[in-house]
Amino acid sequence: MNEAITHFKVPVEREPREVCLGPDGSVAHVARVLRMITGRWKLPILFRLFAQPSMRASQFMRDIPDISQKMLTQHLRELECDGLVARHDFGEQPPRVEYGLTVAGRGLMPVLMAVREFSRDYPETPTDGHGR
Repeated sequence: MNEAITHFKVPVEREPREVCLGPDGSVAHVARVLRMITGRWKLPILFRLFAQPSMRASQFMRDIPDISQKMLTQHLRELECDGLVARHDFGEQPPRVEYGLTVAGRGLMPVLMAVREFSRDYPETPTDGHGR
């Protein structure tokens, strides 16, 4: 059986295989970031916070069609746990809570913008929808 060895195709100059595939290798780091942004509503939340630095939950509900309160809360908590979003509770009555990007969240935005540009530069082909 002739299996493709894809890790040899990753451009890593004269570095051992562990740099790519080890527990602290490139693959592990990219997979971690992809896990952080995986979820139907995480990217819309991040892009909204990039466009408007501070938002309340009610603003997200208005700006992101079809998102439920439950999913908004879940994704905001996950993004907060991953250090991409900060929750600021003003401790007021009635309760006032706002969300914003952390330094890490702002640092991720140029990467997401680069992914957007990659998608624009390499659109889907009409043959199969996967660009193959």
